Amino acid sequence: MTAPLVRIRGVHKSYGDHEVLRGIDLDVRAGEVVVILGPSGSGKSTLLRCINQLEVMNGGSIRLGEEQIGYELRHGHLHKLPARAIARQRSRIGMVFQQFNLYPHMTVLENIVEAPVGIHRRSRAEAEAHARELLARVGLAEKAAAFPRQLSGGQQQRVAIARALAIRPELILFDEPTSALDPELVGEVLATMRDLAGQGLTMIVVTHEIGFARDAADRVVFMDGGVVVEAGPPGEVLVAPQHPRTRAFLARFI
Repeated sequence: MTAPLVRIRGVHKSYGDHEVLRGIDLDVRAGEVVVILGPSGSGKSTLLRCINQLEVMNGGSIRLGEEQIGYELRHGHLHKLPARAIARQRSRIGMVFQQFNLYPHMTVLENIVEAPVGIHRRSRAEAEAHARELLARVGLAEKAAAFPRQLSGGQQQRVAIARALAIRPELILFDEPTSALDPELVGEVLATMRDLAGQGLTMIVVTHEIGFARDAADRVVFMDGGVVVEAGPPGEVLVAPQHPRTRAFLARFI
């Protein structure tokens, strides 16, 4: 088998005396969709933020391909990379947050081309052509000239997905992307995510949407108390979980 695209080993993260992540090990292969489930406070979102270096981990390592994320090994010790190097690494990783965080004074198209043009130095013509392709991919081709205030929450989140894809990432992280939406708007965002999963995009998704995990995930990871409690195919973890804590959690949804 090929080496994992993402390799997480022994990741720890604390806020003061509170240890949020207590030695996380996880592999994600290219093209795999991994859904992380767990109660609030279990460390799911913190793990995503460590992968994208929005949080500084206190121990362990995260590799994307052959590259150590956030640090480099010198003389047997890990040293934090400078901000410019971390920004370059982040360009390999897209992230979709709970809140859409679109620039309200920019059109949908301008929101999507901002990073490719302003940070990655792509030509505006190339960036705009790609942005229009992505808008068609998320079902919003006709909204390129609209402003965020003119869109529903579900449409704004789909624009946020297109924006994350605009940097052509190797990996995309979703941090509870439907939690801020009205219930009737959740389905359109999940449908977009299912479509992306079907196209072979490598995804790590933190969500409480059990149906998405069942339909789209290659693997489900259940976290609690800052550790991975159980992991496996959705047909095993969701249908016949082995750990009592997983069974108790899923009983609230299934």
